[in-house]
Amino acid sequence: MTQAAIEKQSESLQALPGDDVRQILWRFADRYDLQMLVQSVRAVARGPVARLVAAGARNTHDWTPEKQSLLAAFDESGITGVFMDPAQGGFIEGPKNLALALVAFELAWVDAGAATGSLAGCLALSPIHERGTPEQREYYMSRCAPPLPGEDRQPWRGAFCLTEPIPYVGVETGMLGGKVRVAEWKEGEEPMLHVEKRGRFITNMGFANFVTAAVESDDPRIKGTCMVILEETDPGTFDRGTPTRKLVHQLSSTRDPIFNLKVPASRIIGGYTVKDGIIVPRYNHGEVIEAVFRRTRVTVAIMTSAKLLSAVEPVIRYGRGRFRGGSIATPGSPRYELGLQLKQDVVHRLVDVWATGEASAALGFEAARVFDLLDPLERRKDEIFAAQGIGGGSAMMKAMRLVQKDAIEFLRGKRRDLQDDVLVQYALLDSVANVLCPACKLWNTGHGASTMREAVSLMGGYGITEDCPGFLGHKWMDAQLEATYEGPEAVQRRQLTVTMTDELFLTQFREWIREMRMIANDRPGTGACALATAMQMWLWTLTHMLKSKDADGAKLYQSSRQGATFPLADALCWLLASRSQILDLLELEKNGQTNPALAEALPGLVGFLGNLCHVQAAHAAGEVGRVCAELVFGYNRHPAWDTEGCATCYHNEDLESIEGLIPGIASLARGYTDVIEADGSHTAKAGPCVRFEGLDQFSRMRVRMDGCLTGSQLAKDRAAEALQKVMIPEALDYPV
Repeated sequence: MTQAAIEKQSESLQALPGDDVRQILWRFADRYDLQMLVQSVRAVARGPVARLVAAGARNTHDWTPEKQSLLAAFDESGITGVFMDPAQGGFIEGPKNLALALVAFELAWVDAGAATGSLAGCLALSPIHERGTPEQREYYMSRCAPPLPGEDRQPWRGAFCLTEPIPYVGVETGMLGGKVRVAEWKEGEEPMLHVEKRGRFITNMGFANFVTAAVESDDPRIKGTCMVILEETDPGTFDRGTPTRKLVHQLSSTRDPIFNLKVPASRIIGGYTVKDGIIVPRYNHGEVIEAVFRRTRVTVAIMTSAKLLSAVEPVIRYGRGRFRGGSIATPGSPRYELGLQLKQDVVHRLVDVWATGEASAALGFEAARVFDLLDPLERRKDEIFAAQGIGGGSAMMKAMRLVQKDAIEFLRGKRRDLQDDVLVQYALLDSVANVLCPACKLWNTGHGASTMREAVSLMGGYGITEDCPGFLGHKWMDAQLEATYEGPEAVQRRQLTVTMTDELFLTQFREWIREMRMIANDRPGTGACALATAMQMWLWTLTHMLKSKDADGAKLYQSSRQGATFPLADALCWLLASRSQILDLLELEKNGQTNPALAEALPGLVGFLGNLCHVQAAHAAGEVGRVCAELVFGYNRHPAWDTEGCATCYHNEDLESIEGLIPGIASLARGYTDVIEADGSHTAKAGPCVRFEGLDQFSRMRVRMDGCLTGSQLAKDRAAEALQKVMIPEALDYPV
């Protein structure tokens, strides 16, 4: 083999990306604890979990002894203890958002129901962890930790009860059917509360020992809403309710519980004060939920990413083996070796699935890392404000507005002295986290579910059978539920329409555009050029929408006008996902060279993943171009063939009189403008051509962006060719 042939071979994709690659892409190559956690979780996912699915455990919505056995596997593998600090029985010090995201990814690679069941315990503890009193955190976190060697106890399990029963289910988190009243309040003693709550679709209820429930006051002696902890041994009714008749996520226990209990007021999460004889919870239920969901939504988003990436190998294997066994597919022939992959459509569609999976994983794991950085800063921020006598609510918001102004000055290079300012760094990260969290939840689960359908369709009829390799049919159905978890798409879009207009975020977004321009200069094959132009177009459109009105004079960008605001939120998600994917690629290219195990394969990996970046950036640019064009032009009224509409048209007699002075003007005008003939006739269409007053810049930008797509289909061809040659294992490493 010649040297040129050896070099060409080394630049091709040799095998599917392994752990060495993923550790670099998702930034935990230096975290041995997380690497060991991944291996431990994977053993559970591709062992007990996979065997249960293969044995048909998903065919019943009841919580069976076989499903119950998963809880012990979670405890023994360390999955249950991920959420706890070492002092509480855990093993990971510091923030755990990335750790939880990795757990979700590994479990959902096989079954999302198992991932949900595991993470639901963390969700139950999250209100206590984020807003509970020190005593509440110590009490419940330590009891939920798996027993240490020599300990004779069963770990507690929790459930998070927010959703109300039908007809309230899915209405909005601000409407609560659960009620809390004062049951007894003796002089000098702690008040006793009476809590009534009915839940719907509550995970872990089949075995939960306690519940964190959202309730509102039904008593003038209690102010507003709160979240309260209910235990199964409390006096009254702790009815786990009937199992929910799910079609998906059957490896998690989901029921519709009923609670009618008497609990001490110390169970109010975050504690309370008494003012003028009224119990005032420190946090209302909305403040608790906001702190919880802005983190836990990320893990749900990652679950759908795992599905997409897990589909690649089964689809390749199915496509290559499709015709084997037939009389005309002899060993060694292209039909025998490649099967369906001989057809470009098959590999092109799989490229789209893979590119979406890489982008969604990149976005989700970036969000998890941002929250790991944000968590300690948030606690320092609270300490600083508490020392200054600044509490929550309006006082906190007013103080943060001043900090945000400083942060913008810092970004613009005017306040370099703020480099190490805790509040400024918190504000910068917080503005990004407020966008990344709903964005990854919206795009990963929403667009991811649609793309998962493509993966299933590539398996033919096999894709929707119970024994489909990789359980792809199950994963497709599961993705539909994940899109509604912790707020359906409309909730995420609503949050984005507020957070993406924050000036601090937009200031950073402008820096990201410049960043993509620099990357495009150094790495033109990544699609960063098209992405940067699309980002610029999105920003221009947002600015235009914020100050514009429609043809009837009504303001365009307002909360009630979701036909204008929601599409912009969707478009932003495409941009953020593609940006994260490109940054992951650069991370691999930079740090992959330090790993000897990747030395030979790195050029091929970088080249292939770069092609996927280019493909995804082109998709993002196309989607943004469509959305922005519809919004910019769609709210203008099309001119009609009336007096006002024809004011800009040429009339036949005018052209004839000018023709003597400028020969040829008549034919030129008829080619580029609308002409009214002598008999009043005109071109058969809706009306005179639209004029673009004030929109010339957008039109030029749109043309420029279309030009930036140059080469994207060639990148797709290269990626598709790589899929025909890449090596895959002989069989999946879990049962089918």
